[in-house]
Amino acid sequence: MPARFPDNQVFAFSIFDDTDGATEANVGPVYRLLAELGIRTTKSVWPLAEVSGAPLGGATLQDAAYLGFVRGLQADGFEIGFHNARNFDAPREVTEQGLAEFVDLLGQPPRTHCNHHDNRENLYWGPARLNSVGLRLGYNLATLGRYRRRFQGHAEGSPYFWGDLCRERLRYLRNFVFDEINLDVINPTMPYHDPAKPYVPAWFSSCEGGTVESFCRLLREENQDRLEAQGGVCLVYTHFAKGFVVDGVVHPELARLMRRLAGKSGWFAPVGTILDHLQGGLTAATIPPEELRHMETRWLRHKLCSGSS
Repeated sequence: MPARFPDNQVFAFSIFDDTDGATEANVGPVYRLLAELGIRTTKSVWPLAEVSGAPLGGATLQDAAYLGFVRGLQADGFEIGFHNARNFDAPREVTEQGLAEFVDLLGQPPRTHCNHHDNRENLYWGPARLNSVGLRLGYNLATLGRYRRRFQGHAEGSPYFWGDLCRERLRYLRNFVFDEINLDVINPTMPYHDPAKPYVPAWFSSCEGGTVESFCRLLREENQDRLEAQGGVCLVYTHFAKGFVVDGVVHPELARLMRRLAGKSGWFAPVGTILDHLQGGLTAATIPPEELRHMETRWLRHKLCSGSS
């Protein structure tokens, strides 16, 4: 039986780093550690300048020094993903400008994307993440309906609509996040297409690691051993700006766990590269309804209990 992953590796591992709050100073040491360990991952960016006063900010590609840092990561084999055009609501023309600026500054379009916070142009976000009418109702009740009409990236006729641009220019979008080290257990059809969300070519799920504490919990030793034993897939969603570096030094427990993981039989490639391999063709498989319903139920339960993304 042929090996599932390249170079006869047993499992696949990557990280999607959400750019919220990121600067070279507070994420650079983590990337230097990953490069030293031979682990290549995905870092998202904002191509356009930060909007002052938005709830969340961080460095963008309009900062010359930060652009140089990101280009250096790209040259070293890290993937650069899209995290909306900027850190605040972006009408269609701004999103289009952001996609063009990404190509101009980095030389190629992004493959991977994750919606940012509560930007109005987010695609299939809030209650629209859920196909189940009952679960959508539960989401709206739990959030007091404040996101019912908030997200409009997929809504034709809205000034924030860019679904057609997404379908044409992007490949993989992050959706559900789970407190689980091996995504095969929950989402074996990954990447997947959801016919109810036609503007997204393919979705991927991820593992909960949004802060350094939850990241270290996810990658505790018994979880690493189980991922290897099961020959699974782990794509961690995180924010390296959230406590991973203190006074220029990588969190010691994080460094220890990553060094241990790097010694295992893993394929450590960027998110888009792993998803290309799993997809194995030009189009993603359509997810079975029962698999999607199970994912939606588990995600909503986890979100309401933990407040995760």
